[in-house]
Amino acid sequence: MSSDTSQAAFRDLIAEVTRHIAGRPLDTDLQSDLNHWAAADSPLYAKLFDACRQGVAEGWMCSREAGGIRYGRVIKPDPAIDGFSVDVVEMDRIKGPHHVHPEGEIDLVMPLEGEARFNGSPAGWKVYEPGSAHYPTVSDGRALVLYLLPKGAIQFTPGPDDAKTD
Repeated sequence: MSSDTSQAAFRDLIAEVTRHIAGRPLDTDLQSDLNHWAAADSPLYAKLFDACRQGVAEGWMCSREAGGIRYGRVIKPDPAIDGFSVDVVEMDRIKGPHHVHPEGEIDLVMPLEGEARFNGSPAGWKVYEPGSAHYPTVSDGRALVLYLLPKGAIQFTPGPDDAKTD
């Protein structure tokens, strides 16, 4: 399969997810719904995971690297996917840069090795409310994490662990 075909199929899978979540508040209810509707043992989760592994292998996903994290924006904010952007990162037992989610963030955690967890969450969906902030951290293994960002909004900021002491 060509990478253009893979990218189109990936966009179609993302559109399936964004149609399901469009217009809904980013909160714990949405997280529960996603973990039921597209649970880690569901066919849709498997398709998304396979598409991400294929995208990484073909080089159009996670094509950049900094600080031991492979990453990349796969889809810019797009009305065809309800205004979300899509980023995918590959992390192996590492803490990433602190950031704020002005509009919220929806993450799909896909463990590649070990019992990888993303900010304490195993395979499945993690939803952050608008205005929340965190250090993205993968522990206990290596994982791919897909980020859906409303309007592509993310702000990298110094976090509490970044304070300098004299």
